[in-house]
Amino acid sequence: MFNDFVSQFWPQTIDGLAFGSIYALIALGYTMVYGVLRLINFAHSEVFMIGTFGAMVVPFVFGINTPLTGIALVGLILAMIAAGALASAGTAVALERVAYRPLRKRGASRLAALISAIGASIFLQELFALLVIPAVFDRPERGRIQMGLPRIAERQELFSIFGHPVMTHQVFVVVAAIGMMIILERLVNRTKIGRGIRATAQNPEAAVLMGVDINRIVQMTFLIGGAMAGVAGALYLLAYENTNYYIGFLFGIKAFTAAVLGGIGNLRGALVGGIALGLAENYGAIIFGSDWKHVISFTVLVLVLMFRPTGLLGESLQQARA
Repeated sequence: MFNDFVSQFWPQTIDGLAFGSIYALIALGYTMVYGVLRLINFAHSEVFMIGTFGAMVVPFVFGINTPLTGIALVGLILAMIAAGALASAGTAVALERVAYRPLRKRGASRLAALISAIGASIFLQELFALLVIPAVFDRPERGRIQMGLPRIAERQELFSIFGHPVMTHQVFVVVAAIGMMIILERLVNRTKIGRGIRATAQNPEAAVLMGVDINRIVQMTFLIGGAMAGVAGALYLLAYENTNYYIGFLFGIKAFTAAVLGGIGNLRGALVGGIALGLAENYGAIIFGSDWKHVISFTVLVLVLMFRPTGLLGESLQQARA
């Protein structure tokens, strides 16, 4: 077992960093919504799923089925990321308007909002299975369809660590995720919208008295969190070249685990929690086998809730300095 762990350590570390970066981007949506509304948006998993299909539309529409190079490749990647972000952001805003805002205006309980989130999640999943995928992608069968993306770029070794190759798509995913995290943190900490988000998270009543439009801030929170999930969806599609209508469930639960692990409501905690979870499940897979990968992830969630419910970093958006 020890020899297996040593021999697989670096390959699993590299793959864990890539998966963890995707978890982190999705977790940002959970973190932002929870920080502002104290709501676990379980429909966020389907926001990620829609981002993967939004990104897939671009090469599908243009009929690209062979690897590209140079400016054409860069343009296609940027277009796919933008399409995924727009699709997910639009979905998240629509969810807020339809599933959450009416409840908030009526002063409904958090349980009602949670039930609404679960219902919206199931609705979106079945909508794509029964209507969107058959209509847009010409897949009439209802079964669990695994849709593949044609390879748009050749996979190349960028460098190696102790003889283990690090591929271009793995580096791209990690760097892009960290870059988006930096952009989001600057947005929250240094812009007017960010100040409004932090003020609403700290004290909504005081924010209203200071002239903050709560509905606009909540809408922007969903839009930004949705865009992050859409970017994650595009990166996943580019790196692993497949998606399906039920992919959001597992990734959504793991991203929620990452958000709790890092400290839900904490933007940096989402990044730390995502990467930590990606590494933990890959290291656990070396020891216990790949079949135990999901068990390890949810065991981490239970242990964190039992022994450190505030997460690794603990500080929430509500406690951040406005």
